[in-house]
Amino acid sequence: MKSMFQIIVMATLTAMAGLASAGPEDIVVGDPWSRASIGTSRPGVAYMTIRNTGDSAMTLTGLRTEVAAMPHVHRTATDDSGVSSMAPAGDIEIAPAGTVALEPGSLHAMLMKLNRPLIEAESYSLILIFGDGSEVAVTVPVLGMRAGGMNTCGV
Repeated sequence: MKSMFQIIVMATLTAMAGLASAGPEDIVVGDPWSRASIGTSRPGVAYMTIRNTGDSAMTLTGLRTEVAAMPHVHRTATDDSGVSSMAPAGDIEIAPAGTVALEPGSLHAMLMKLNRPLIEAESYSLILIFGDGSEVAVTVPVLGMRAGGMNTCGV
């Protein structure tokens, strides 16, 4: 028979294990896709949705891929005069039960200094790096140059 102390300790440890937490197992990536590139002289781009199913925020801090020397998350912004510009977005916080969309005209993965062309019907690995040191690998299919996304291309 367990002592009252052991029961209290076990109950406390069980409760602590259920406290807010999030990790790579809580990240769900949906609909990753990329456009084919014209050679390697221009950057490539990747899009997807990143959902955090955990109980605490996760922060996307970087990207890594064999296809580009400088992958970054960029943000496209349009000013009041209609001029669009892109700049590194920095760290991206994904709230608990939240979703961040990397999509055309908004946040996106910019693949600068391509090591090889992105060729339609091929795919590549993209690693999402989070602030806690965890990583999530995503296989990104390459669609045609004029692709509008996984849902609009019949893929």
